[in-house]
Amino acid sequence: VVHGALRRSYRQLRDRCVQLAHALHKSGIGRGDTVAALLPNIPQMLECHYGVPMTGGVLNTLNTRLDAGTIAYCLDHGEAKAVIVDRELVPLLRVALTQCKAKPLLIEVDDPEASEAARANRLDGAADYEAFIAQGDANWSWIMPGDEWDAITLNYTSGTTGRPKGCLLYT
Repeated sequence: VVHGALRRSYRQLRDRCVQLAHALHKSGIGRGDTVAALLPNIPQMLECHYGVPMTGGVLNTLNTRLDAGTIAYCLDHGEAKAVIVDRELVPLLRVALTQCKAKPLLIEVDDPEASEAARANRLDGAADYEAFIAQGDANWSWIMPGDEWDAITLNYTSGTTGRPKGCLLYT
């Protein structure tokens, strides 16, 4: 994994994914629970792609170009139990959270490659991503899918013809 000055081996990626999964599990995320990710193409997004399904949960990657109302709709419709957000996108999520009923666990990613202004954004009550995954054990026995009907991702259309439509991907 390469991102700016960051260099991680596949072993380090695997360990961080399991740590994320275990930390989410300890926070109550389990089989069938949705974890939304409002992240650009950064290492933490890759960790979510592996780590969330390791809890038995469903990853909902939110398009960073959507407006706050559409994000709010996706959080409610997908029944998000947690949201992992890059600080660059905190202003967008902050507005979306005022428009939805969901009250997810909030986890912020501080991307060192982002601008200082973007990195200054904060959500009240949000956990820092690095501190959050530090609570996880890289040796945790993660959860395998029970069968081929266990969903691992929830994706939405852009909503150009009305409300976005959700599509589940199964194992």
